[in-house]
Amino acid sequence: MVDWLLAPIDVTRPHAVAGLVAWHARLMVLGWGILLPAGIFVARFLKITPRQDWPRVLDNKTWWWLHLFFQYSGVASVLLALGLIVAGGAHATGLHAVFGWTVMALTLAQLVSGLLRGSKGGPTAPGPDGSLDGDHYSMSPRRRAFEHFHKSVGYLALLLSIVAIVSGLWLVNAPKWMWLGIATWWLSLLGIGAVLQRNGHAVDTYQAIWGPDPCHPGNQLPPIGWGIRRKGWKQPP
Repeated sequence: MVDWLLAPIDVTRPHAVAGLVAWHARLMVLGWGILLPAGIFVARFLKITPRQDWPRVLDNKTWWWLHLFFQYSGVASVLLALGLIVAGGAHATGLHAVFGWTVMALTLAQLVSGLLRGSKGGPTAPGPDGSLDGDHYSMSPRRRAFEHFHKSVGYLALLLSIVAIVSGLWLVNAPKWMWLGIATWWLSLLGIGAVLQRNGHAVDTYQAIWGPDPCHPGNQLPPIGWGIRRKGWKQPP
């Protein structure tokens, strides 16, 4: 069994990878295979924690700090991986190169979009004059554009990263244990996510922060993103 796990996926080819290429692969799998998917997972399903007395207790930042940790460490990992492959002068071609560079471009776009998301506002972050106005609390056009972009591009990058990683593993003829390990991680996230989605844990960020009271302006608007739950919202006929 051990010999089978250590054997490359294609027994007709050797698994021989140079140092920088090997570290490029490891860091890319760490970043886009593990850390960044974990960050997306907590942002979608942990805005309200299991023991939180919502809506009496609002704006639980557990998900936010976990999201930042996973996303920033994931981006650092993939940028380092990119730097190693460029410094080493190695150049991939074909499917891996196309999807790899596309995912890197989307990664940087996500990073920039997060910095441009606008102000928060609301009862938890009023302005110096006491005003509740803020891009997020008021759901300004800037904030709505950010949410549409950040969510759609994030999921697109996640899907494309799967192709990039799988094509990379095939390119270096990775051993079977690597394929099984990353597949197990992805399927675990997918399975747990499906259960949490069915049980209504994909809560809208706005209501997680400010609650479902219709006095809050954002609660008059539809939630942004597929499958996002907003209590009290009904699609107009």
